[in-house]
Amino acid sequence: MKKNIILLSMVAALGLTACDNPATKANTDTVGETKKVYTVGVDNTYPPFEFTQDGKLVGIDVDLITAIAKDQGFDIKIEQMDFSGIIPAMQAGMLDIGMGGMSITDKRKETVDFSDPYFAAGVSLVVPDTNQTITSLNDLSGKKVVVKNGTVGASFADKNTEEYGYSIIQVSDSASMFQEVTNGTADALMEDYPVISYAIANGGLKLKTVGERLTGDNYGISVLKDKNDELLDMVNTGLNNLKENGEYDKIINRYLE
Repeated sequence: MKKNIILLSMVAALGLTACDNPATKANTDTVGETKKVYTVGVDNTYPPFEFTQDGKLVGIDVDLITAIAKDQGFDIKIEQMDFSGIIPAMQAGMLDIGMGGMSITDKRKETVDFSDPYFAAGVSLVVPDTNQTITSLNDLSGKKVVVKNGTVGASFADKNTEEYGYSIIQVSDSASMFQEVTNGTADALMEDYPVISYAIANGGLKLKTVGERLTGDNYGISVLKDKNDELLDMVNTGLNNLKENGEYDKIINRYLE
């Protein structure tokens, strides 16, 4: 009898130890299988890739990573934050995956590893829809250009300030950027083409894109550099499977028909 009591006590202690471990990132499904849980950072002010609709976070990135996780048998937890904070949060160990319409750039590759590209983007120059004088970068001398912190548009604007003679206004979110131009504080903005096109078509913005796209960027899903090869392999495998079975096209067409 004493042996049975001791054995039961040991089992209970082991159970408590496993439950109390705050570093354990796992979910157990209905049949008792444990799944890894990965935390995904997104910017929820970036439609059609992430935005809030009827109190729920939706968008291409949200649906895509959810479908990849389902295909590869892991779970996700989504954290919403300013885009400029996503990579620092990954470096601090707060995130496993970074998204938010993140363009694949050499600068970012110094810190993160990217998945295969999943969307062709590129930065556009945007002006009020009544403007007839700004049609390209050559028309920006003496003008004010607003950009969103941490984006490819902001990087492009900064690199070309001297050549084209404009000044820069920096803001932290897309809505503020659009407002700076519509209220006349700024003359133009630089934003990823699919994002601004969606915002103009669905948000009633009195803006328009002008000229050719300024860059030829592709979006990728990121993980911390040299730290998460297994997760990156699962993301790429899942992404490829979604493209092959048609689910990828369904997700894109859901927001960009």
